[in-house]
Amino acid sequence: MAETYDFPSDLLAGQEELHQVRAELSALLKRLPWSVEPLDGFSDDHGWRKVERPASPGWTEDEQAEVEKLRQREHELAVFVTTHRFWAEVATAERVDARMGLKHAQEEPPAGPEAG
Repeated sequence: MAETYDFPSDLLAGQEELHQVRAELSALLKRLPWSVEPLDGFSDDHGWRKVERPASPGWTEDEQAEVEKLRQREHELAVFVTTHRFWAEVATAERVDARMGLKHAQEEPPAGPEAG
């Protein structure tokens, strides 16, 4: 990524919120039972690898609503970021590089080699 881009503040804020929403959704899904609906556990060793799941109590209505809220917000932010007017200002051949730059814009730059 040789070139740096002057991203608009609303685009940067949208991308940062998208990162946060995705992290929050991922953490929530890891905490929830494996099945939305209550299901019995199972064990299957007939495939190329053994798959086992404990019984699932399912998700509560509040858990389902929270997942839906986060998924909806993730979708809204993804649409906002990908359709932002800024992309029209970037040459077609540079858009992938610019998009990668935006995804990593909030990260701290890597430390350079120390003089020694």
